[in-house]
Amino acid sequence: MYNIITIERRYASGGNEIGKRLAQALGYRLYDRNILMEAAKNLDIPFVKIEGLEESSSGGILMNLSRTPLGGFSHSKELPLADKLFLEEKRIIEEAAREGNCVIVGRASGYILREKENSLRVFIYAEHEKRIRRAIEKEGIERSEAENALRKNDKRRSGFYNSVTNQEWSDPRCYEMYLNAGKLGIDLCVRLLMEAAKG
Repeated sequence: MYNIITIERRYASGGNEIGKRLAQALGYRLYDRNILMEAAKNLDIPFVKIEGLEESSSGGILMNLSRTPLGGFSHSKELPLADKLFLEEKRIIEEAAREGNCVIVGRASGYILREKENSLRVFIYAEHEKRIRRAIEKEGIERSEAENALRKNDKRRSGFYNSVTNQEWSDPRCYEMYLNAGKLGIDLCVRLLMEAAKG
């Protein structure tokens, strides 16, 4: 049985919705943007100041730290704020994994928890046009804005993941499940993941 499920996702692929619905169906705790809010509170930094820093670390010192236990690094004054944020989020993710029964969306959580035998790493994607339509529908934006949002968010997520893991964000070898939510649909993806969670 997998009682830790981590989800990386392309922007507007439905990954957030899948994570939320999966957590509800399984009775698991959901960790998504609430990780950022908790990290901001723990670091005593206003949320509005920290929001733009998330998933923006350039790696550097994190390349080694992401492979080791945290200790007190997240409160070190020498680290840039973006790195402190990542390390605090990493601590929260590791604590969630110790408690189990959780779905964690984004933040390189699959890589952070890659050695946990009871964790299932998932990547959600969809065809470009379906993502565009979803972004327009969910965000209420024009097509040109949606195109820009896809490029910008995928670049930010992949750049962050690649820098802290030294692996390719969308490489299927980094995941146990690689789901095309555009073709399968949200409902089927949730059902498949529920079955997979049973082991």
